[in-house]
Amino acid sequence: MLKTVNILNKRARFDYEIIDTYNAGIVLAGTEIKSIRLGKANITESFCEFSGDELFAINTYIEEYMFGNQFNHKSRSERKLLLNKKELKSLQKSVQAKGLTIIPLKLFTNEKGLAKLQIGLCKGKKNYDKRESLKEQDTKRDLDRIKKAF
Repeated sequence: MLKTVNILNKRARFDYEIIDTYNAGIVLAGTEIKSIRLGKANITESFCEFSGDELFAINTYIEEYMFGNQFNHKSRSERKLLLNKKELKSLQKSVQAKGLTIIPLKLFTNEKGLAKLQIGLCKGKKNYDKRESLKEQDTKRDLDRIKKAF
């Protein structure tokens, strides 16, 4: 019944340098978790923001459940993230002081079937950093091709 779901934000690793990662729970409605278990979610354009002392995932897309009726959820809405107070305070301090940002990296279900969001404390990459990462990917791909040929 429970299928493991791994929805990745590949763009985040290209655009940002990840400093630290956290696993956070998400407050969801009934039809939202059903859509996530079907793999109908997207986190590429989302980011996290503090509202008071609470952390929210903004612009996360979870498709409406196809068998939902009038109780169906909105596809793009703010979703509250659940973390410990210590983690929230340290994240808030680092975001305010250092100018870092919080980006969702992975949306997954754990062994109990609960949806979790892996978030990363990130620093934006410059254009030359992105070019370096593209060069590294190209050289790794070329080396893999050479190894496979022999």
